[in-house]
Amino acid sequence: MSDARVPAAEVVEAHIRAFFAGHAVEAVDCDLGPERRAALPELRVLVVEPGPRSDSWAYVTAGCWASMEQHGNGLEFVMTAHVRDERFIELMAMVAYYHCGGRPLDLEHSMPIGEPWVPGSTCDHLLISLPYLHGPDLEHCPLPEGHARILWALPVTTAEIEFRRRHGHEALEQLFDEAEIIPTDPFRASVA
Repeated sequence: MSDARVPAAEVVEAHIRAFFAGHAVEAVDCDLGPERRAALPELRVLVVEPGPRSDSWAYVTAGCWASMEQHGNGLEFVMTAHVRDERFIELMAMVAYYHCGGRPLDLEHSMPIGEPWVPGSTCDHLLISLPYLHGPDLEHCPLPEGHARILWALPVTTAEIEFRRRHGHEALEQLFDEAEIIPTDPFRASVA
């Protein structure tokens, strides 16, 4: 266990608070249970209210880097949503455990949610992408002993994941751009 774990989670949290200056930010400890907590001892989900930088809610992990860093580099994840909901906090904890529990995620990876993002949504997967809604200032978080990269967990449909498998990540992102999707809309139409 690295002595950098707790300071790293604190630095990630400070980075999020600085990036979202003017927004209320709440740090939520997730009830992961003892087995999952062992894999993610420092995990918190930062819940960012709408404010001057963004009119949507942001949910950001703080603690993945501490569990998975390699040579000082590691990942954290952000999801944007239309409302504050415990569901999204739980979903970010699920992403963190998926990543740290044996199935490491990275840019252009995806993971199944196992159910709709919200009831009635056709989005049932998460696509790991660059945080386009927030840009590189959020994405890059320098740490005392390395660097955390914050990637976007974008809710997508099964059809979009199948399209990406056939045509590639870039082709799917082009479809998103052409359709001008609203990524926080859980009821948006699938682009594929």
